[in-house]
Amino acid sequence: MSTFADLRSAIETRRAQVGVIGMGYVGLPMLARAGNVGFNVLGFDISVERIASINNGVSYIGDVPSSDLAALRNNNLIEATAQFERLRDCDIIIICMPTPLNEARDPDMSYIEAATNEIAERLRPGQLIILESTTYPGTTVEVLKPAFDACNLTVGEDYFLAFSPERIDPGSVNFKVHNIPKVVGGVTPQCNELTSLFYGHIVSAVTEVSSPAAAEMTKLFENIFRNVNIALVNELTLICDRMGLNVWEIIDAAATKPFGFMRFTPGPGLGGHCIPLDPFYLAWKARHYDISARFIELAGEINLTMPRFVRDRISHALNDQERSIKGSTIVLLGVAYKKDIDDYRESPIFKVMDLLAADGANVYCCDPHVTVFYDHHNHEYQTVPLTDELLQQAHCSVIITDHSAFDYDNIVEQSKVVVDTRNATREVKTHREKIRLL
Repeated sequence: MSTFADLRSAIETRRAQVGVIGMGYVGLPMLARAGNVGFNVLGFDISVERIASINNGVSYIGDVPSSDLAALRNNNLIEATAQFERLRDCDIIIICMPTPLNEARDPDMSYIEAATNEIAERLRPGQLIILESTTYPGTTVEVLKPAFDACNLTVGEDYFLAFSPERIDPGSVNFKVHNIPKVVGGVTPQCNELTSLFYGHIVSAVTEVSSPAAAEMTKLFENIFRNVNIALVNELTLICDRMGLNVWEIIDAAATKPFGFMRFTPGPGLGGHCIPLDPFYLAWKARHYDISARFIELAGEINLTMPRFVRDRISHALNDQERSIKGSTIVLLGVAYKKDIDDYRESPIFKVMDLLAADGANVYCCDPHVTVFYDHHNHEYQTVPLTDELLQQAHCSVIITDHSAFDYDNIVEQSKVVVDTRNATREVKTHREKIRLL
């Protein structure tokens, strides 16, 4: 049989050994899902703590229950390792590495390049490599393929290569890996076929596109769509503030239209790995084609201004008490970028904290889902328990993340003033005079 036919048969019967590089918010759910449908899965990571946690059946990500990992470990379906030599044993290798921006807001491809090099050192005939990391159009063909071709193997014949963007929605109750459709773009038709066949076991539906670049662009478009619309409503927020209008009232009223309108809401800034970063990936790539992505870049600029607007709202709230930010105690409620999760990647809280600290404030952070967090420079921060005493002592409480665990009636009751960036206090009936909406 041919290499293609052998791999196809292994995927059809779920005999294929799956490897997932990167045991983070994308990789761990994929490892668990592939194991749950019957594949044997190896998870690769350089973190000793993550490897030990997985092998002990203990999850460190909320979307993956420890009971699932424990059951998979007991059935010998999953294992975590730092021994990249074992990539040779894998028939399917999925790359789930981070793709941050550097200080110049250009793509940092070092994690993908490192994973690519690990695979290339061990690449053998009959392997399917799938990149899931969000990246610019062209990455799969321009970065991965040359490294693999240098192994004297032919794509589509000896090895197979595709891009299929991750679509993880951290903390979502309705959408998990199994019921989020996948987009697949293979380098050759054979690559598309094998990748679609594999994901057909994993997810509810698969859509094939013509190339990896088309799949890479699809991912960017999905997130840039959100970025641009959030920027629009954030700009509307700034306008409404100047005009003395309640932007939340405007959004609620507009959302009553049953067609031609999609609800987006303002906030203290964007967070998460994708939406704050993806526009800059496409803008960077567009410059290679002598195109200025002005609309996309403008949306990014608007969203980047929101932490400063939050700082200004805090300043105004303190002015009402005849206080300045300098010397004031300010409690920031919520570290995570999204409600009811522990993921603080790219959270707007970092910029808000920096601005307040620069103005001389004493800042405390509270989050029921986060106890320790780190900024881009790996500086460690500790959250503190949210107590009535802390709220009473603070000169201003600021809702950054609208976690369900927060008691908003009590927060308003105990606080001198509350700056609410999420309209989390909309159901609070008493002491409304203390609330300052974004």
